[in-house]
Amino acid sequence: MADTPNHDRQDDYATFVSLLARYDQQIRRFIAMLMHSSDAVDDVMQETAIECWNKFETFTGQGDPDEPEEFVRWANVIARYKVLSWQRDRARDRLVFQEELVHLLADTVHDEWDRLESERQAVQACLQKLPPRQRQLVLSVHSPGQSVADVARQTGQKPRRLYTVLNGLRKQLLLCVQDRITIQASQ
Repeated sequence: MADTPNHDRQDDYATFVSLLARYDQQIRRFIAMLMHSSDAVDDVMQETAIECWNKFETFTGQGDPDEPEEFVRWANVIARYKVLSWQRDRARDRLVFQEELVHLLADTVHDEWDRLESERQAVQACLQKLPPRQRQLVLSVHSPGQSVADVARQTGQKPRRLYTVLNGLRKQLLLCVQDRITIQASQ
């Protein structure tokens, strides 16, 4: 069965809904950081989602729609302009951020996300370098609801000994992450 324009649009819709549902909170946080009024965030988010759907064909034409960074970046550009539009509509209110400030905040947020993503990838890579038992130990003490004392009881180790081992592993991870980020920055 050949793809029809209607079938393609249904596939696009399913892809779009999946991406929006997955990254709604990231886009919403971005909007909230650009606005002084938390009451308007929902309205601007809704306008952003509608505009993203209307322009989704332009996104699917650029890069891989399954790349979360690309979808979030693309949606945040639309969100930025929706925030500016919202602010222009309310320009009489003295508490609305100036347009230049919105652009500056948006650029800063994107830079920060890039830095955090780079750090996250470095941590993941460095964790993978650890032997499985050590990796599991680090991950278990950083799991929600777990403490070093809990893990010590579960593994039959003394808490003080576990703290010593963990401090060594954390230092090892820190050096690895710093090295990876330094190498990445020089490329």
